[in-house]
Formats: sequence, C-alpha cells, structure tokens
Amino acid sequence: MPIIEVNSVTKEFKRRKKRPGLWGSLSGLVSPTYEVITAVDAVSFTIERGEMIGYIGPNGAGKSTTIKMLSGILVPTSGKISVLSLDPSRQRPEHTRHIGVVFGQRTSLWWDVPVADSLRLLRDVYKVPEARYRQNLERFTDLLGLGEFIHVPVRQLSLGQRVRADIAAALMHDPSILFLDEPTIGVDVISKERLRNFIREINAEQGITVLLTTHDMNEIEKLCTRVAFIDHGRILYDGSLEAISSRYSSEKVLAVEFEEEIPDFTLAGATLRRSEGRKKWFAFNRSETPASTLIAEISNHYPVADLTVTDVEIEAVIRAMYGDQARRVRES
Repeated sequence: MPIIEVNSVTKEFKRRKKRPGLWGSLSGLVSPTYEVITAVDAVSFTIERGEMIGYIGPNGAGKSTTIKMLSGILVPTSGKISVLSLDPSRQRPEHTRHIGVVFGQRTSLWWDVPVADSLRLLRDVYKVPEARYRQNLERFTDLLGLGEFIHVPVRQLSLGQRVRADIAAALMHDPSILFLDEPTIGVDVISKERLRNFIREINAEQGITVLLTTHDMNEIEKLCTRVAFIDHGRILYDGSLEAISSRYSSEKVLAVEFEEEIPDFTLAGATLRRSEGRKKWFAFNRSETPASTLIAEISNHYPVADLTVTDVEIEAVIRAMYGDQARRVRES
C-alpha cells in the first residue's frame, strides 16, 4: 500500500495585477484586480515505502509547491493528499512527527546558536528519548562529519556544512519520509558526494522514503531509480530512469581507450563526439547499429586498451523532454 497518495491536486495562487502608469498604480490601491496563477495542476502520483524518487523540472514548474503541500505548509486548492494516512495540512502536528524536510535555501536551525544546541532543542521539540538522541547524534556526526563544526554557530557555517547539519536535524526524530527540496544547490563537490552517500545509507538501512527535487542530474542518476518530470504544474512523465532513456533517446555512447594516441577517424554508423588523449567517444543509434559491429570495426584497425558502452547522459534526455513539451505546446 502506498504511504504517499496525491490525487488530482491543484494549487492556485491569487496575484494582484499591476496596471501601467501612475494612475493605474493609484486605482489599483483603491480597487485592486487579481489574476489566478496555477502552480500545480491536477497532479496525481503514489509513492511506496522505501522508494527514492527524483522530482524534476524547470524553475517554476511546481516542484517546491508540491513539497510544501506534502509537508503541510501549503493547503491544496483542490484534490486530496494522504501521507501515512494523514492529511498534511489538517493534521500537521501529528504529520510532522513522521517527516523530515530540508529546503536548500532555508535552514531549520537557530541562526545564532551552535549546531549542537539546535539539535538538542529539536530533541526536546520532538520528545526524542535521550538514548535514541545520543545514538542518532553519534551516527550522524560520523556519517556527515558534524564533528568539525558542531560547536560553531550556524551563521558561521559554510553552505555545505549547513546543509549537512540541516539533514541531521531533519532526521533526528527518526521520520519515515524525507523531503529534500534542492538540498545541494551551491554545495561543493565533496560535500555533495558525502550527502549522497549518507542518503543512500539511511535509505538502505532504515527504509526511509525520499522525495528529492534537484537540478543536478548527476544526483538523480546516483540516488534515484524513479523520476517524475513536472512542467507548468503538470506531470509529463513518471517512471524509471531506464524507461525514460528508452522513451526519449535510442542513442548509446561507445568510449574507447587506445593503447596509444590515434588521430581522429570516421566510423560508419557512429559519430565522434569527443577526443581526449588516448580516449575517444562515439555516439550511435542502438536500433540501427549494434555495438558489437562498431567494436569489431575499431578492434580490427586499432590497438584497443579498454572500451565501454553507456547510455546517453540524463541531461540530454531531459533536453529531449523539454523539446517534446515545447513541440506539443506549439501544436496545440
């Protein structure tokens, strides 16, 4: 049975319309007019326990609005949301005990106090037993490297340190579900990798369900097996990464490392995409040219040290999805 159910959920915002000129501004104060903006438009999906899902799309697509409705911060205009059989907005006190939320641009920690003090305050807020709090603190300190800054005020932390502390805070009360809204935006490469490893571990060991919004496709590939793509408030695709690649691209990439540097050359059925030292990358259509044919052709003419065949990068797939959506809009 799904632990998250979203059924035909719509969220609308009312925005005041601006009128041109000074007279328009003055009349707008007396008799304002409004327009309705639909941020999320009849969205439906379900999430099973233990899934890690990437919720992706362009800026303004409705990702953060969805997260805020799931966490109980916003109330849907219409439709129904159920998280662990609770209504997030109407049963928020009980609901918050089962979820953890991290917004990359905001912190849940107290700005002027050390991280350790913030975590102790959250222990009291959620009534976490002392033994469990110490166990979690020790584990998070080890896995997230909190020891180097746990006694430093939050305002003095780097962005990567602050996000690590925020994730520890979100998980201190052992929630079943973790909502991550752009958690690593602006974070350095080393901190990103540390966070990814941590998220993978808690998912594998504790079965925590994770819904992740991000623009970092590398994050999606490393963490998620399922993605939901939203644009203009509507979900355009919901399925596996493998299926999305098959749907939007039949291209594969053959990476060849030669025993010595080889001049660039043409290869029937493939296109040379990149050449770097002893390595070359060829793109080909798997439905038209078998990889084995290309490998045999190259091996017969050049000394090969190593080769691999991979799918096209997820960024290219997303660009294809954007193009597909733009074409549908033009044709409608």
